[in-house]
Amino acid sequence: MNSLVVILNYCTPDLTIQCLRSLAPEMAGRSEDHVIVADGASDDDSVGRISDAVVKNCWSHWVSVVPLLANNGYAAGNNAIIRESLDATDPPKYVLILNPDTVATPHAVGALAAFMDANPRVGIVGSQLEGLDGAKQCSAFRFPSLISELESTMRLGIISRVFDRWRVPLKTRGYPFRVDWVSGASFMVRASLFRQIGLLDEAFFLYFEEVDFCKQAQKAGWECWQVPESRVAHMPGQSTGVSVIDRRPERRPAYWFESRRRYFVKNHGWLYAVLVDLLWMLGHSACRLKQVLLRRPNEAPPHLLWDFVRYSNLVQAVRLWRRVGNHPVRAGRE
Repeated sequence: MNSLVVILNYCTPDLTIQCLRSLAPEMAGRSEDHVIVADGASDDDSVGRISDAVVKNCWSHWVSVVPLLANNGYAAGNNAIIRESLDATDPPKYVLILNPDTVATPHAVGALAAFMDANPRVGIVGSQLEGLDGAKQCSAFRFPSLISELESTMRLGIISRVFDRWRVPLKTRGYPFRVDWVSGASFMVRASLFRQIGLLDEAFFLYFEEVDFCKQAQKAGWECWQVPESRVAHMPGQSTGVSVIDRRPERRPAYWFESRRRYFVKNHGWLYAVLVDLLWMLGHSACRLKQVLLRRPNEAPPHLLWDFVRYSNLVQAVRLWRRVGNHPVRAGRE
């Protein structure tokens, strides 16, 4: 097999079927590629509806539907399929992880695979994401850092210009370019990279797992690129409400904060993670003060600062210290 496309569905059958329909023209001409829809134990009729659509549209020769036993998150759901495929008698050369809330344009899969074929040191490639109207979305990034967390939350023009070289989002370009990480909505991974560094970290339930995976790949000497010839329309936040772009986001779930905390502690250590949190809170507070003084609406998710403090590394460390302090280690028998 050349390329395996993995789509993880959770209670979004209409979006998944729409995604499959967009892939159909390209998959019909790529006999060495296959698509697997993994369902993360949806509590609706997702499996039945998607399976019926596959049969009705005669997609069975290039699509398989695999129900999973539990919803253990984005990383675990994708890993379940990737792990089995790598152990198969005909393992894929490349694996494309594709969100169900996407619509692929013609040659979206082939463009990524062709770039991989031509560049053996590239371990990860990402598509250019766009809206349904064709407007470009940011889908290539720098790794987050102390300075980037302050810049992104303060939202002050002069600060952003001074710290431009540390800003996480990268401007879209009309040609392939090397980046730190790409959006997890549509990114292709070389199978040999999985074999070298392992699969996605399943301790991330949702969010930051692709950032962490690209970080591990970079540490192992692999390159990550964005390939704009692969264009994929993306409708962010359809199932979580976190990353919506057409309205104020919903309150962020606990797993967003937990994933963010894990990323910084795992890759930079606890002290760095605490400093990052403090700079984030400083920047966010300054931004809110500016909005109040200028009588501008608050566009942040509800209760964002309170939730951030509650799940911050410092508060979590205090809670752990209290638990340990309330259960002292007892001396053994003499």
